[in-house]
Amino acid sequence: MIRAAILEKPLSPLVIRELPEPELEQGAAWLETIYSEVCGTDVHLYHGRLAGVPYPIIPGHINVGRMGRMNGEVRDVDGNVLREGDVVTFLDVHETCHDCWYCLVAKTSTRCPKRKVYGITYGLEDGILGGWSNKIYLKPGVKIVKLPAGLDPAVFIGGGCGLPTAFHAVEQAGIKLGDTVVVQGSGPVGLNAAILSQLVGAIRVIVVGGPALRLELAREFGVDDVINIEATKAEERVKAVRELTGGRGADVVIEATGAPGAVAEGMAMARDAGTYVVAGQYTDNGDVTVNPHWLLNKKHLTVKGIWGIDLSHFYRSILVMGKYRGRFAWEKMVSRHYGLAEANKAIDDVEHCRVMKAVIKP
Repeated sequence: MIRAAILEKPLSPLVIRELPEPELEQGAAWLETIYSEVCGTDVHLYHGRLAGVPYPIIPGHINVGRMGRMNGEVRDVDGNVLREGDVVTFLDVHETCHDCWYCLVAKTSTRCPKRKVYGITYGLEDGILGGWSNKIYLKPGVKIVKLPAGLDPAVFIGGGCGLPTAFHAVEQAGIKLGDTVVVQGSGPVGLNAAILSQLVGAIRVIVVGGPALRLELAREFGVDDVINIEATKAEERVKAVRELTGGRGADVVIEATGAPGAVAEGMAMARDAGTYVVAGQYTDNGDVTVNPHWLLNKKHLTVKGIWGIDLSHFYRSILVMGKYRGRFAWEKMVSRHYGLAEANKAIDDVEHCRVMKAVIKP
């Protein structure tokens, strides 16, 4: 039997159930869960704010564990044969078709209509396909990545979902050597965007966020300047960014807040002919008014949005952690570990910003 935390419907407390262990298909495997992340997406799931979720579900889309029993040969994305006990993670996205217009013409697999996601768009009827359980069923063809030598699972889960999401945002931003970057938001996506901006050559990184404890961590991660949203108004923050950038504004601004009101503010922080990347509007939090003359045309501003991740973002993020784990202590993003029985507490703590990051340890 497998023990799992199950979200039966929106706004319903998670319940713990014992589930029978199904037989493995050819090419499938069991992953014995070490850690599973609790992120903002899980809060959205709890409130029923994501479309296409087949409740009841087992949440938990970013996970790390040890390979258990397998049915036949199973390989990682590098082609290496996996053995029981190997410490691995896997891309939560599965069943991308690589055969539709979005996959083949637009080259945007995150918009593939057949795309499924562990812990989000796989329901309990589909199987044990979420990380808030002591075992996870790895379907045939799941993209498995073995953790690099020396990369502790605690470090990996500290990067978690935020790092590949930030990787996608920084990739779209096209940051150049010597650029100044503003990151709006000091949660996991925002802090990871600040880390990656430094690695790709930003000469100055400014984080706009709060509370103060998160901004202290931003400083630890090498950020040059912080602006506390709890102590400033929007116009003061825009003015502060301009003062820090010679009056011009930032070359690149990355939004990682989830607050629609941050969008117009962030566009005003960008310099003329700069770039603005929206990464934090994962669910519909409402509309925002933007003056297209002042914030788009006259500024000659490039605006981009990102949605989700693909294997390249996930895989390369793990390589980054393997290389730079001594410079950036990703594990410091984890505030607390929770048992399965504490899953409701974990969601509530994340929703109310009592923790930087919560991790389920089944």
